[in-house]
Amino acid sequence: MPRTNPLQSQSPAPQWQAVSRVVYPVLDQDLTMPLYAIEWTRPHMGEGTLDPHKDFVSLDFAQMTKTEFRSLLEDTAHAQPADGAHNVFRVNGRASLTVLAGRHASLCTFFNAFPAGYWRRWTSVDTVRFSARVRGRGTIMLFRSSGRGLFEPAGTIDVHTPTRATTVHADLAMTGLMDGGFFWFDAKAGDSDDLTIEDAAWSVPVEARCGGDGTLSIAITTFNRAPYCLNQLRAIAADANVRGRLDTIYCTDQGTDLVRDEPGFATVAKDLGSQLTYLRQRNMGGSGGFARGMYETVKAGKSDYTLLLDDDAISEPESIMRAVQFADYCTRPTIVGGGMFHLDNRTMLYTLGERYNRASYWTQPAAGLEYNHDFATQPLRDSPKLHRRADSDFNGWWMCLIPTQIMREIGLAQPLFIKFDDVDYGLRAEDHGYHTVCLPGVAVWHQAWHAKDPSRTWEGYYLYRNHWICSLLHCTKPSWHFLYGMLFDDAKAGVELVYSAMHLHHLALRDIMRGPDYIADTLATKLGDVRKAREGFPDSATTRNRDDFPTPKAEYIANMKPRPSMIDVRLQAMKTIAKAFVSRGNGMRDTQPDLLIPSRDASWPAYASVNSAVVTSPDGDSVAWLRRDSKLYRQQTMRGLFLAKELLKRWESLAKEYQNSDMASFEAWAKVFEDPANQLQ
Repeated sequence: MPRTNPLQSQSPAPQWQAVSRVVYPVLDQDLTMPLYAIEWTRPHMGEGTLDPHKDFVSLDFAQMTKTEFRSLLEDTAHAQPADGAHNVFRVNGRASLTVLAGRHASLCTFFNAFPAGYWRRWTSVDTVRFSARVRGRGTIMLFRSSGRGLFEPAGTIDVHTPTRATTVHADLAMTGLMDGGFFWFDAKAGDSDDLTIEDAAWSVPVEARCGGDGTLSIAITTFNRAPYCLNQLRAIAADANVRGRLDTIYCTDQGTDLVRDEPGFATVAKDLGSQLTYLRQRNMGGSGGFARGMYETVKAGKSDYTLLLDDDAISEPESIMRAVQFADYCTRPTIVGGGMFHLDNRTMLYTLGERYNRASYWTQPAAGLEYNHDFATQPLRDSPKLHRRADSDFNGWWMCLIPTQIMREIGLAQPLFIKFDDVDYGLRAEDHGYHTVCLPGVAVWHQAWHAKDPSRTWEGYYLYRNHWICSLLHCTKPSWHFLYGMLFDDAKAGVELVYSAMHLHHLALRDIMRGPDYIADTLATKLGDVRKAREGFPDSATTRNRDDFPTPKAEYIANMKPRPSMIDVRLQAMKTIAKAFVSRGNGMRDTQPDLLIPSRDASWPAYASVNSAVVTSPDGDSVAWLRRDSKLYRQQTMRGLFLAKELLKRWESLAKEYQNSDMASFEAWAKVFEDPANQLQ
């Protein structure tokens, strides 16, 4: 392992700019620390990482003995720290960490490992410098990994300065990173002395930057989430680095519970001064709110970027700087997004990069990854799949940085209200030669999706409609997945007795066939129509008082038999759908529900043999008494089939109509925002 003497090192000729400062959480350390620093443990390297050919052979569990199975579990289990992190290191501040005497810490974490593979792919940077101020006795060990998740030592810095702080640095070449990889450091304190590392950073040569230091505007849109939005403004206002690059925050308030009426808003507004622009307009959903921030940025002509940021997300302010600086160094304009961590499980990453499957018309994790990775149980170092660079088609608009040049060329968000506007924008940019990069080390915390089920609310209309509009915009010819997807969604909703969802599906299909002008013209008014369309269906009549309904005859208990194969599941689903279609069951006159179904089990197997059921909402806040209406189900199914066939026949002409529409153009949005009917005081 090469060793560097920091006292003898000489500064090279290039100027260096810190683009990834090593930071630590000051608040909520017990919830988020595994994302920043962890106790060092013995590395675990699975057979599949060392020899990819091992993954070509599947296991035969039927032939496996208990001993062999136990051995398999022991082989795949990650080593867990014996003590908590508080016995290993101490966080002194935002940029300072002390490793306690005789202990060993690792910075191979989501927020503090440098995503070298991404910098290698999208920038012209060929060398990265690690630097830090150190005090005490111990060793800093630099590491690098490849896209396979294999890693090796990249340098060692011995520290023998117990009484004074010393600056150290080491340069790492950007080689072996074509498929991905990270740089990071581990720190080990001496047996009798602590080791303090301050102001650690990863820097790149300024000469590799494409232009100067870019400035940004931040677009935040909010609807009746005033306290959350105010907290977002406070977090930005408190970060000096972000403020140094910030032109203004466009806070577009579309609600009735206004942010400006929150206690403390006046103080934040005074602090931000001209760096806050507070706007009011009719509720046009997330797409209308974000489009307003994009529109104002282009119109002002000052900012290089617009950062779209959810009002209710908790930001890691360093993420904003990393996104902007990465964009500064990209060899061509690039959309830079961040990941999303669960707000209720702070170490759980929902996703880092997604793809749009143009065959199935749906989204999926990039690079064959899975959703919901928990870094507390599966650290980055021991998760080789996460070391591979994941190329994305789009990034969720919980946090997404868009260059102004791209907005000028391809336009703003589609007027879709909510759902799929972010997917479309990434695909549209890709069609124009602009890529989206979801950069590791950049993320926000956001409410997880598991407490939501759009198919059981008014949001189902927008999810369904915009899903197919996005497909029309980017898929000229439909595949068999189109018809299958529409019919299955309808059938599943009916089997689950959510007939309002079937009705909204059909309303969405009719609206799609009315064309893009209708979609744009009804942006601010359609929500009222959708809410009204759900009225009268039993599944839309919810109550927060469980005693408003009679006690069900039984409680649903999920079948605990071994899980069937996917083929068996599909066959069973088809049988259930067929049975529901020919059923003569009717729960509309029931005086007592057959079953009580908790939210987690509210899927088609639970409804197979009941005529009515009391079902908990996904957020656990209300219940509905769902009733079978077999006649209505057959009528709705046939209606859905007719509309799907009509859309299928008109697909190519509608696709051209939507693709040639200017409803996302700057000029089209200007008419919307300048219309007095859409302006509020």
